[in-house]
Amino acid sequence: MIKHNLNMDMSLTPDAVDFIDDEKIQNLLANTKEDPVRLEEIFAKSKEKKALTLEETAALLAIKSKEGLEKLYNTARELKRSIYGNRIVLFAPLYVGNYCINNCKYCGFRASLGNKTVRKTLTHEELVSELLNLEQEGHKRLILVFGEHPKYTPEFIAECVKTCYSTKIGNGEIRRVNINAAPLDINGYKTVKQAGIGTFQVFQETYHKETYAKFHPAGDVKGDYMWRLNAMDRAFQGGIDDMGIGALFGLYNWKFEVLGLVSHAIYLQNRYGVGPHTISFPRIQPANGLDPNDFQFVSDEEFKHLVAVLRLAVPYTGLIMTARESEAIRDDVMQFGVSQIDAGTKLEIGAYSRHDKNQDLSKEQFQVGDTRDLDSVIRWLMQQKFIPSFCTSCYRVGRTGEHFMEYAIPGFIGNFCTPNALLTLSEYLEDYASEETKKTGFAFVEEEINKIADPARRDAVKAKLAQIKTGKRDLLF
Repeated sequence: MIKHNLNMDMSLTPDAVDFIDDEKIQNLLANTKEDPVRLEEIFAKSKEKKALTLEETAALLAIKSKEGLEKLYNTARELKRSIYGNRIVLFAPLYVGNYCINNCKYCGFRASLGNKTVRKTLTHEELVSELLNLEQEGHKRLILVFGEHPKYTPEFIAECVKTCYSTKIGNGEIRRVNINAAPLDINGYKTVKQAGIGTFQVFQETYHKETYAKFHPAGDVKGDYMWRLNAMDRAFQGGIDDMGIGALFGLYNWKFEVLGLVSHAIYLQNRYGVGPHTISFPRIQPANGLDPNDFQFVSDEEFKHLVAVLRLAVPYTGLIMTARESEAIRDDVMQFGVSQIDAGTKLEIGAYSRHDKNQDLSKEQFQVGDTRDLDSVIRWLMQQKFIPSFCTSCYRVGRTGEHFMEYAIPGFIGNFCTPNALLTLSEYLEDYASEETKKTGFAFVEEEINKIADPARRDAVKAKLAQIKTGKRDLLF
């Protein structure tokens, strides 16, 4: 048994595979040209909700023409609506601790910054205070974020999750807790699974091996590329079938990273029968002590391109866009790819309790681009004709992993997703919304109810909404 200073078994997962074929990816990027005839075939396949091969994904990445890009965006927009409807799922990140033993060259929390970064781990009482403030804003879904440090054991993470679920105030409660933390060994995943977590996120950061070594010093835990690459294999063996993967765009060629993410999704689907539940694609942003010359920054147009390609390549995977992005970019990209966003985001540890309005990069991992509060984001979404959703029903009734794929067929949106989104939005409007948002929201809910085609389902939704008016909560389909 190989151990490191996080007290985990560093033995690779049995039969672990390096599924990132660097040579194949580079050849695809170098030799794939825009082919209008082939693109039409790929777009037709995408509209049938079929996942794309690596070669087909490379063909989408090769699009340069204005006409080709427009068809790409239109297809992504159509596909997103057919699978997800007009819902946008909302969550909040909650940073529990930023101690870290790694020296990732792009991170404002890296160990070498020493006292230049304020280090803190929330106490139990501080965590409860953060939760109460988030609940009083109306949040129902959280992702807990931890640095890589011996403090943050699987047992510690599990206790934080239990605290989230047990802390309630009025109608406020957290119904779904996801995790973003260091990769665990199999026993560690079993421990956090027993606490009732939702998705466990591990981002590879970059799939390009040379670049990975450049940004992650070899002496660090995170310097082990394969330990991180096989994190999801161990998660499956630990009983977790709900996983999130991601890459930090700007470390290497963005097209390579897209093919790395798709390679990862294909591998998981082929080996375990379940692809990633979510994919994240944050762009590098200014952070404490970063040298801009180290990065290959991704432009807004390239960002739109990569999101649309991911939407077509992995049709049933949720795409997460964080508040790193500006309001304008989030507005644009949501139309054709994104299904989840965070709102009212605060990255400084303890900031939800202090209601801080100003950012201090010495206390945060990166700079937030969209600083609006939750109520403003919800009103904005409705003005854009999106249903803000706090739905957690699939996870709580067992529609995850392979079971989710069984349900992810025509009718899923109308039978489950849209009704549950409207119920959770109505809860928010009753309990937390400003008067301006209530006025917009109740009219919007009525409008969306009338769009439900099945009369029986429409009547069922109306009946549950009437119950919410009388004080009932947590109703779901």
